Amino acid sequence: MIPSTYYDIIRYPVLTEKTMEAYKVCRQCTFAVDRTANKVEIRKAVESLFKVKVDDVRTIRTKGKKKRVGKTMGKKPDGKKTIVTLKPDQKIEIFEGV
Repeated sequence: MIPSTYYDIIRYPVLTEKTMEAYKVCRQCTFAVDRTANKVEIRKAVESLFKVKVDDVRTIRTKGKKKRVGKTMGKKPDGKKTIVTLKPDQKIEIFEGV
């Protein structure tokens, strides 16, 4: 499935202690994104949704973990995360308030 809108590309922000520290120190925001999205699409989506200028985009593919439910084995879905570095004078309000 090809993402059709910017809201389909950017799924949700990843708000952990480690990502909040990276935002405070280096202006790096972490998002969970669609697995088929590339760096150019992610850059355009972040710039248009949050009205900021992006300096760098890095992506990470994550494997789904194996889970056991009773005697059946299952697997969580694979995913993709991105770390977006903002220009020095830019900020995103979602990461400011946490």
